[in-house]
Amino acid sequence: MRDSSSRRRTPHRRTPHRRTSHAAQRRTTHRRAAAVALVGVSALIAAAVQTGAATAAPEKAPSAAGKVIPGAESVKLSPAQRAQLIREANATKADTAKDLGLGAKEKLVVRDVLKDGDGTLHTRYERTYDGLPVLGGDLVVETAKSGATEAVVKATRTAIKPATTAAAVPAAKAEKQALAAAKAEDAKSPDVNRAPRKVIWAADGKPTVAYETVVGGFQHDGTPQELHVITDATTGAKLYEWEAIETGTGNTVYSGTVDLTTTQSGSTYNLTDGARGNHRTYNLNRGTSGTGTLFSGSDDVWGNGSPSNLESAGADAHYGAALTWDYYKNVHGRSGIRGDGVGAYSRVHYGNNYVNAFWSDSCFCMTYGDGSGNANPLVSIDVAAHEMTHGLTSNTAGLRYSGESGGLNEATSDIFGATVEFYAGNSSDVGDYLIGEEINIRGDGTPLRYMDKPSRDGSSKDAWYSGIGSIDVHYSSGPANHFFYLLSEGSGTKTINGVTYDSPTSDGLPVTGIGRDKAEKIWFRALTTKFTSTTNYAGARTGTLAAAGELYGTTSAEYKAVQDAWAGVNVGTRSDGGGGGGGTTFESGTDVSIPDNGAAVTSAITVSGRTGNAPSDLQVGVDIVHTYIGDLKVDLLAPDGTVYTLKGYGTGGSSDNLNTTYTVNASSETANGTWTLRVQDNAAIDTGYINGWKLTFP
Repeated sequence: MRDSSSRRRTPHRRTPHRRTSHAAQRRTTHRRAAAVALVGVSALIAAAVQTGAATAAPEKAPSAAGKVIPGAESVKLSPAQRAQLIREANATKADTAKDLGLGAKEKLVVRDVLKDGDGTLHTRYERTYDGLPVLGGDLVVETAKSGATEAVVKATRTAIKPATTAAAVPAAKAEKQALAAAKAEDAKSPDVNRAPRKVIWAADGKPTVAYETVVGGFQHDGTPQELHVITDATTGAKLYEWEAIETGTGNTVYSGTVDLTTTQSGSTYNLTDGARGNHRTYNLNRGTSGTGTLFSGSDDVWGNGSPSNLESAGADAHYGAALTWDYYKNVHGRSGIRGDGVGAYSRVHYGNNYVNAFWSDSCFCMTYGDGSGNANPLVSIDVAAHEMTHGLTSNTAGLRYSGESGGLNEATSDIFGATVEFYAGNSSDVGDYLIGEEINIRGDGTPLRYMDKPSRDGSSKDAWYSGIGSIDVHYSSGPANHFFYLLSEGSGTKTINGVTYDSPTSDGLPVTGIGRDKAEKIWFRALTTKFTSTTNYAGARTGTLAAAGELYGTTSAEYKAVQDAWAGVNVGTRSDGGGGGGGTTFESGTDVSIPDNGAAVTSAITVSGRTGNAPSDLQVGVDIVHTYIGDLKVDLLAPDGTVYTLKGYGTGGSSDNLNTTYTVNASSETANGTWTLRVQDNAAIDTGYINGWKLTFP
C-alpha cells in the first residue's frame, strides 16, 4: 500500500582496563561509575510530520519452532556499509520517483537504509515539491535483492498537487501567529528561532503551501522550547503546531557500581566513550544552555552514589547511554541513533529543581534535570533509554509528536526503555515493565507509568478509543504500552523479577504472550520499516502484523499473537475473528500502479489454514487510490480462476478513490489457495494504484 507497509522492489560485558600509565594520550579505558537515577520522562517531540497508517503483511509460511525466518531480519550494518547503501539509493532516486509515479515537480531525499539478510532493502525518503520540503510526504520503499519493487509505505495517500506554491500571506503574519501560539502555552521568553520557511503541508488533508515557523525560548516548566507552527500561506489560517523537544569504575545513583568507558588524555580522564561514537557526558551545573563542562578528573572514579555528588548523576547518564547503544547494536544491528556510528551526548544537572528529562534533535543530545529539591536526578536506565529512543524514532519513523502518532512515539520510548533495562541485567535496577520506578517523580515511591495496566497511573488509557488522539501523548501511549506487555507476557496475573503484574484485556479474553525477545524484534522492525510520520493505532497494528509476518510467517503463532494483543487493547479483531467480530482476515498491502487506459493489473493473497469452502458472505475489502473511479473495472478471481465482478466499468460515480467492502457468495470455492484482485483502467487521463486489499472470512 502506498501509505501502508507492503513490500516493493526497485532497481535501483564491558571488561575494565587496568590503568598502567598516564603517558598514553587519549587512551580509552573502562571506569567504575556511580549509578544515577533518571526520573521525569518528558516526551520527545519529533519534528517530523506524522499521522497515517502502515499496513499489510506478506504471505509467508510460519517459521520452524517459532524461529525467525532465515534472511528476514535486518543485518548489522557498519557506518561505512550504511553510507554506501545511501549513496547507491541517492544515485537511483530519480528512477525510484518515476517508478512510484511521482509528479515531475516531486523529488526524493534519502534519509535511511536498512538491509535484510535476504538482500531486501528498506529505503526511507523525505520528499520535496518544486523545491519545497513536503511535511508529511515521507515514505519507505522495499526492494528485493533482484531490484524488484516489493512494497511502499507512505505517510500520506493523497497526491502532492497543491493548487499553488505562491504565498498570498506575508511571512511576518506567520511569525506573529507562531509567537502568539507560544505565548498561549505560557512560554517564557519566546522568540523566533527559525524564520518562516515555505513548505508543502501534506500531513492532514489536501496538500497546501504553508509557512513553518519555529519558536524558541522555554516552555512553562523550564524545558527548552522548539515549537513548530504551520500557517496556511494562502489564507493565513493556523494549520498545525507541535513541540519538537521531547520530554523524556563509577558509583551511580540507581545502578550501583558499574563499568564505564572513558578516555584518558595525559593524567586526566573524562567521560568520553570512544567505543560508542565518542558519546560525551557534560555537567550543566544548573545551567539551561550550552553543553556545560565535560566531566573530567584524575582518578578515573566517578561519583559516590549520592545525588549530592554531581559526578554520580553523570555516571548514571553515561552508563545508560552505553547500555542503550549496546542494546540497539547487539540486539537490532543499529550502530548509533542515526545508524552512522556517531554518538549523541548527554547533559546532566539541567536547571534548578527541574523535574524532567528530554531529547532534542537540534543538539542531538539527551538532557536530565535533578528532580524536586535536586534530590532525584532523572538518569535511571529506563529514562536514559527512553530519551535516546526519542532520537531513534526521530531518525526513523519520525512519528509526529501529537495525536495518535505522538502516543506511539511516547510508547516506543517506554517500550525500549523497558527492554534496555531488561538487557542491562543490573541487580540494582532489575528489568521490569514499570517506567521511571527508580526516580520517584511523584514523591510517593510509585512509577511514572505501568505497562501491564496503564490506567494505574491515574491518567493513561488501557485501550484505544476514538478520541484518544486528543489527549496528552504521555497518556495516549497507554494502549501501545499495554499491547507490548500483552504480546510479551500475556494477560492475567504473573510475577517477573519480583514484580507482580495483573494485565486485563478490553474484550475480556485471554492473550498468550510470545516472549519479550520476539515482541521487541517485531516492534523495532515495524518502527524502522513500516511506520511513517503519520502512523496511527490502526496503522501500528497493520505495521506490526506486517513485521511479524515477515519475521515468523503470516500463519505463525507470533502473527496470531499480534492480532490478539491488539484486540486486547481494542484495536482490530482477534486471530479467530472474535473480540468485536470481523472474522479471520488475510491482507495484502502490495502497492500496484494501475496503467492509465491500459492492461489489467493484479494483486494476490494466499489463504491458508482454512478448511472446506469459502463462505457465502466472503468480505472483500478494496482500497484503491484513483482520481476517477468510474474508469475502473474491479474483479475478484478465485483460486480456480472463477471471476466475480466487484465493480463494473462506468459504475460507482465520478468520485476519487474506491475504499469499500464487497460481499461475495464464494461458497462453491475452496477457501485455501491464491485469490487475486484484478483492476483495469478503461479510459484515459485519470490515474491511480491499488493501495491494498483484504479477504475476511466471517
